[in-house]
Amino acid sequence: MKSILRRRPTPALVISCVALFVSLGGVSYGVATGFIDSREIKNNHVRSSDLRNNSIRTFDIRNNEVRGFDIRNSSVQGRDVALNTLTGADISEQDLAQVPSAVAADTATTATSVGGVTPKAFAYAGEIGSAFAPVLDLGGLVLEARCVAGPFLEVRANPAVANSEISSDIGAFNNHDIDFDPGDNTPIVDNAGNATGSALFASADGRIVTVHALTRQDADGVRGTTNDCGFFGVAEAATVPPVP
Repeated sequence: MKSILRRRPTPALVISCVALFVSLGGVSYGVATGFIDSREIKNNHVRSSDLRNNSIRTFDIRNNEVRGFDIRNSSVQGRDVALNTLTGADISEQDLAQVPSAVAADTATTATSVGGVTPKAFAYAGEIGSAFAPVLDLGGLVLEARCVAGPFLEVRANPAVANSEISSDIGAFNNHDIDFDPGDNTPIVDNAGNATGSALFASADGRIVTVHALTRQDADGVRGTTNDCGFFGVAEAATVPPVP
């Protein structure tokens, strides 16, 4: 009877055996039951090749955990971004190329050209007895003005090239020069009162200038006196392609 009792396992041996069987059979048990949790997987040992393609979904990823270095460069495309969600703050302006059709906008602050037409404002105010002063130089047309006794405003014109043409109906004055050459000093305003009107210039090389102007030379004058004259307006220049 004593020999039988001596052969019984001790409590310590029983506990050791149970622990051994659990450690060896845990993974097998997990496979058998169809359930393996993180305790059966060694840290840093699951790799991309262990995952089925297209099996990881959004609910498998912790919110706000995917970062820029997790995404391959140049792989995100327009279809990956929701419509109307990108704002100016999301875009680096210094990296944007210039829009081809906006090249002309580089000079838009000075309005040097709008749709092929170049506008220019002008103004003249001179006292009686003044010499001719430059008023406008645009598109091959040069205008000069002066104030003479009366007071009377005089405006004369000269072209940059010969065989040009000019006509004027500013105020009561009408003049048309069909052989307008440099040095002709053709008048386009002569003794006009407070009036408005236009002048049209056509250069022999296809340039066209339209002048819209008003004159001032009444008893109050330009500066509130009776001894000065004024000439104010805007001109527009354009080039017409030659006729084949």
